[in-house]
Amino acid sequence: MPVILGPNRYGKAETRVVRVVRDGGVHHIKDINVSSALSGDMADVHLTGSNAAVLPTDTQKNTAFAFARKHGVDQIEDFALLLARHYVDSQPTIGHARVEIEEYAWRRIPVSGEHRHSFVRDGQEVRTCVVHHDRDGRTTVVSGLKDLVVLNSTGSEFHGYIEDAYTTLKPTTDRILATAVSARWRHTGEASSFGTSYDEVRRCLLEAFADTHSLSLQQTLYAMGRRVLDTREEVCEIRFAMPNKHHFLVDLAPFGLDNDNEVYYAADRPYGLIEGAVLRDDAPEAAFAWE
Repeated sequence: MPVILGPNRYGKAETRVVRVVRDGGVHHIKDINVSSALSGDMADVHLTGSNAAVLPTDTQKNTAFAFARKHGVDQIEDFALLLARHYVDSQPTIGHARVEIEEYAWRRIPVSGEHRHSFVRDGQEVRTCVVHHDRDGRTTVVSGLKDLVVLNSTGSEFHGYIEDAYTTLKPTTDRILATAVSARWRHTGEASSFGTSYDEVRRCLLEAFADTHSLSLQQTLYAMGRRVLDTREEVCEIRFAMPNKHHFLVDLAPFGLDNDNEVYYAADRPYGLIEGAVLRDDAPEAAFAWE
């Protein structure tokens, strides 16, 4: 049987870039993690060991640092677009670039006086994006977030499910619903104001989670996705991964105590994992956006 080379790409993973902008005594921090992956005319490097078509991964690392200095880092989607286009436009052997960025937020520590250069790491979600760009001029932008931990202490039920010989879970009409939201949403174009869009999508997600009386985490997932699509015209598709962070009511009867939905055991594993996509019925072709 003949053996052939299949799809391949290479790049530099997790280049940690921290940029400090000094505005007198007021400093601003951008803390990002950049991963790039390139593909194109790369057969020879695999088949013969020739590196003539290869832009070294160390160069990709250096490019991220240099571009942070030359162009600054505002919205991570814009920075990813800048890098992806540079790799494709500057190297004839590179036909496709994928750039993924995570952003870690820092919150200023309020202090008196003019010196404002102290920060505390914001312990909330991580902002993300993935940009693809190829030599044919096709570009896709997917924004997102992960580890957005949310909880409803009531307003959630779970019953009416299949019960078989191995089912021990009891139906409930009042439970804690908690999850760590990972969401990624596809933009219809490249002209979005990415900062405003991110803030508004995040707001939609949180408000829909809070507003939905949930009969299942799946129902909540759909409500969150639909709220985004009904509100933000620049978004055409959103995908979720949402673990069910289980909270089990503790039996306090052995200690002569009742427990009217007050004391719970928070279990970290195993957990239910709910995944799904919500999209407009006229959403444009995704191409390589989700790769």
